[in-house]
Amino acid sequence: MPQTPPFSAMFDSSGYNRNLYQSAEDSCGGLYYHDNNLLSGSLEALIQHLVPNVDYYPDRTYIFTFLLSSRLFMHPYELMAKVCHLCVEHQRLSEGDSDKMRKIAPKILQLLTEWTETFPYDFRDERMMRNLKDLAHRMASGEETYRKNVQQMMQCLIRKLATLSQYEEVLAKLSSTATDRLTVLKTKPQSIQRDIMTVCSDPYTLAQQLTHIELERLNYIGPEEFVQAFVQKDPLDNDKTCYSERKKTRNLEAYVEWFNRLSYLVATEICMPVKKKHRARMIEYFIDVARECFNIGNFNSLMAIISGMNMSPVSRLKKTWAKVKTAKFDILEHQMDPSSNFYNYRTALRGAAQRSLTAHSSREKIVIPFFSLLIKDIYFLNEGCANRLPNGHVNFEKFWELAKQVSEFMTWKQVECPFERDRKVLQYLLSVPVFSEDALYLASYESEGPENNIEKERWKSLRSSLLGRV
Repeated sequence: MPQTPPFSAMFDSSGYNRNLYQSAEDSCGGLYYHDNNLLSGSLEALIQHLVPNVDYYPDRTYIFTFLLSSRLFMHPYELMAKVCHLCVEHQRLSEGDSDKMRKIAPKILQLLTEWTETFPYDFRDERMMRNLKDLAHRMASGEETYRKNVQQMMQCLIRKLATLSQYEEVLAKLSSTATDRLTVLKTKPQSIQRDIMTVCSDPYTLAQQLTHIELERLNYIGPEEFVQAFVQKDPLDNDKTCYSERKKTRNLEAYVEWFNRLSYLVATEICMPVKKKHRARMIEYFIDVARECFNIGNFNSLMAIISGMNMSPVSRLKKTWAKVKTAKFDILEHQMDPSSNFYNYRTALRGAAQRSLTAHSSREKIVIPFFSLLIKDIYFLNEGCANRLPNGHVNFEKFWELAKQVSEFMTWKQVECPFERDRKVLQYLLSVPVFSEDALYLASYESEGPENNIEKERWKSLRSSLLGRV
């Protein structure tokens, strides 16, 4: 069975692969083109356009785009049922013609392989898995080569789903054992508490370990999660949600939670030391970590570190900041400045993406975007363009653009991390307790006293509620 090409080859710079199969324009009614580019069509016609026949196999760009965007209109199971029906119909029409049967069976198996490779999480649904097995075995009956291909496809899919289950178990375990740092401080004196610099004194090593976590968590996010995060009701049927089950975005949400955890970890590590010079040293340490993240292309950790250092309990420590050489931090803040729609960051991201395309080493391939902004971009693309045109057709021009953004992410998330893993550092980053927001403020006030009456009242309240002191 032919191997599917990498995602980077799917979309050209103008938005999508222009090389759509022209034969489809004549054979599928209800599709509208402009300059040979598919712009819109009825949902049924678009489904037919997805299914191969004796003389036609859909462009891979179209397969990815339609499988991604169709869940705005129907559950993947509904689509799978329709695809199965059409495939069986094409096979029935080819019965008695061995040449046609030899042509159509591998094409249908290739479509199923592309679906399972790119959207494996769809097949956690038992109905999806059942339909997949039924159709695959029907297509493979009588041909040893096809049977081997089906077996290989199913084994690969089951491995992916098993790995995902293991990952989710690890996340659940980390979440269930999470403790507030203040609780730990109450049971252990601060003098025997470890901090990040005792675990990893080298900021470059810490940046590399952060990149390990980022790439691992990115790798588990399915492309469909970007769409499922924004699923709404079908405008043509007010009583029917397009994706009736609970939104399946758990890996995307876990990644956003990691960003928040890292921000709080940075703030905790800065606010914890009693001595001013130790806090200043910790700030300078994280500035060096952030700088190395920028050099690596790990923009998500970079932004999380900057966010942690800009949290109010940290930024109010004026005496501490007076001891910090902030020139390097100012440069990093400038790079991630939100003004002009994050123009500086977007320029740096394009540079990293270009470097990745021409990379000579694994390290140069790394592109980890500032994830919250990527989500925001996709959200505004989804909100800014209608899913359907006034005539009821699906607005496929919108979905080409949506797929282009998601496919770029798919390329980035498949990069192997080139750095050696340090289990001790990774364990600390993932499991060490962090302060809550209230505990951060309390630690901040204990380090540098309140400056006004509002802060004094808050300090008293926090001491009373968190420490049981008046």
